[in-house]
Amino acid sequence: MLSRSKTPRLGLVLPAYNEQEVLQITLSKLKQIKLDLVREHLISNDSFILVVDDGSQDGTWQVIQDQKLINSDLIGVKLSRNFGHQSALLAGMSEGIKLADILITLDADLQDNPNVIREMIVKYNEGSEIVYGVRSSRADDTWFKRNSALAFYKMCTFLGVDMIPNHADFRLMSQTAVKALLKLPERNVLLRSQ
Repeated sequence: MLSRSKTPRLGLVLPAYNEQEVLQITLSKLKQIKLDLVREHLISNDSFILVVDDGSQDGTWQVIQDQKLINSDLIGVKLSRNFGHQSALLAGMSEGIKLADILITLDADLQDNPNVIREMIVKYNEGSEIVYGVRSSRADDTWFKRNSALAFYKMCTFLGVDMIPNHADFRLMSQTAVKALLKLPERNVLLRSQ
């Protein structure tokens, strides 16, 4: 397998819709993870966090603006209205890949464990172009969330959609992979499918 020698510039991309209650905590957690990865020489010091405000109706944009004053590595993108989660992800990827060697997309409420970001970057450095973060358990989810997710993946399989169950939108993509994705002409995409 290919092994990479250049320390990559990482962009963490978070779509955010009405996340004012959790966003500051999320950014603090991700900032610490980023600093640890820089110390280990797994990512470059100019790595960044990019938050896309998907037309929030609360104070999400103000939180982003306030955090930018104390975090020089934070980039904010504000969409004119709510376009939806997948469109916000694409907007963040379109902006982030202009600056980054690799992007990791994750939800602003940290539904998925951000501590596995390190493992994802190790896999990239070993040669992987795309690394999925897949939940090993949904034990912490509510009954409704667990069963609606199960129904969603079953329905997608029934409809012939090629998906990795329980990976959601937590993934690492290389610059090559992101640029290939962004060349596709589709406008209404489901990034969870392969």
